[in-house]
Amino acid sequence: MNFITDNFLLHSKTARRLYESYAASQPILDYHSHLSPSDVAQDRRFRNLFEIALEGDHYKWRAMRANGVPERYCTGEVSPKEKFLAWARTVPYTIRNPLYHWTHLELKRYFEMDELLDEQTAEAIWERTNSILSSGDLTARGILRKFRVRVLCTTDDPCDSLQHHLTVNGSDCGFRMYPTFRPDRSLQVSAPDAFNSWVERLQAVSNTGISDFVAFLRALELRHKFFHDNGCRLSDHGLPHCYAKPCSETRAASIFAKVWSGVAASPEEHDEFASFMMLFFGHLDSAKNWTKQLHLGALRNVNMRRQHELGSDTGFDSIGDWPQAKALNEYLNLLESENALPRTIIYNNNPADNYTFATAIGSFQGSSHDASIAGKIQFGSAWWFLDQKHGIEWQLNSLSATGLLSRFIGMVTDSRSFMSFPRHEYFRRVLCNLLGGEMERGDLPSDEPLIGSVIQNICFNNARDYLGLEPGPKSQAGTARV
Repeated sequence: MNFITDNFLLHSKTARRLYESYAASQPILDYHSHLSPSDVAQDRRFRNLFEIALEGDHYKWRAMRANGVPERYCTGEVSPKEKFLAWARTVPYTIRNPLYHWTHLELKRYFEMDELLDEQTAEAIWERTNSILSSGDLTARGILRKFRVRVLCTTDDPCDSLQHHLTVNGSDCGFRMYPTFRPDRSLQVSAPDAFNSWVERLQAVSNTGISDFVAFLRALELRHKFFHDNGCRLSDHGLPHCYAKPCSETRAASIFAKVWSGVAASPEEHDEFASFMMLFFGHLDSAKNWTKQLHLGALRNVNMRRQHELGSDTGFDSIGDWPQAKALNEYLNLLESENALPRTIIYNNNPADNYTFATAIGSFQGSSHDASIAGKIQFGSAWWFLDQKHGIEWQLNSLSATGLLSRFIGMVTDSRSFMSFPRHEYFRRVLCNLLGGEMERGDLPSDEPLIGSVIQNICFNNARDYLGLEPGPKSQAGTARV
């Protein structure tokens, strides 16, 4: 059954022309992902469909659990084939979940397969895809070239060596892989064992004795510079909400000393310490002309029993409902008042906060010292639970209604899976369908070059110009439609 047709998600002739003429051929600048730098550096060849499509994919694990699949078929010790067959039995039940779209889009774009995945087709699909993976071009690097990825940004702890990035960027692979500085562990003062263990790693990699808070800040600054010297131009923070409580360096130092001695910070102390550190990181990013990313609103690890059994990032998270407006605006305002507000991308995980985020960014565009930066504060692409057709439309509509869609820097995969690059195609089809439908209804002018230029910019050009990352050379034309 040919489900993924040329007209997939494109419900008007104008939408189809926009997609074919302006979106489909655009390269990819994937400025936020969780792909393994090691896999790219080693050009990993995936042994089977489980490794490339299911390994570490907690989206699929959640669906399987909801379908009554035992945990051993998700994160347990059964064979890769048994796990894939359990997923195949689940797929028909994912109708109207984005996983149904993504799964069949992936089979089409990676393996040119039109069959619907289910219990009956699973064996044949398993054998055919494994044959292609064993000898074809779908290695980690081959996939990036196939989908015309010019820039890939990974998400990296300040203690990471970045050796894999150096390996990739020192080769003629047709793309560039840049690190992203994500210092979330520096805020974990409520968990002294984890925090102090991480500080010991920081001490070693920075070659800095950390006996007090000043040395701690110095070590982080050294790692920030190390990342910059190795091509990094973005930071990232995964937070429930912004932190903006007044906190002096003396107060932050006393909290650090308490935690370094093995005593957990109280919730109030955590908020104070995090507030100081987030201003500190803002100053570092601004001084180096980086772009800061804020991923806000996720309520993580809500099932404590399963977290203790399986660990974090295994599919036990939820949308959070913290008040975001006051803290977000206060944080941006503190940085702005100190002339230290960098380019910033703000991602929202709760649809109720879409207009909050979209209007917050409008109050901090430009400034006295950098008013020439177009779209300086970005309402980032639909994220996590909102990374689906309706969520993408909600984000696009909120941004359009209160800001400048034309300056939007577009989609990211935000994924740990090398099968996720068709999410860019998915986004582009939703974008073209939205604008094409409005053109046909007369809500937008029937000027395809005008609207088409907006689409091209959102797909690639805006991110290239905004982030200042050097794209890799144009790779040989890929075969994937994105």
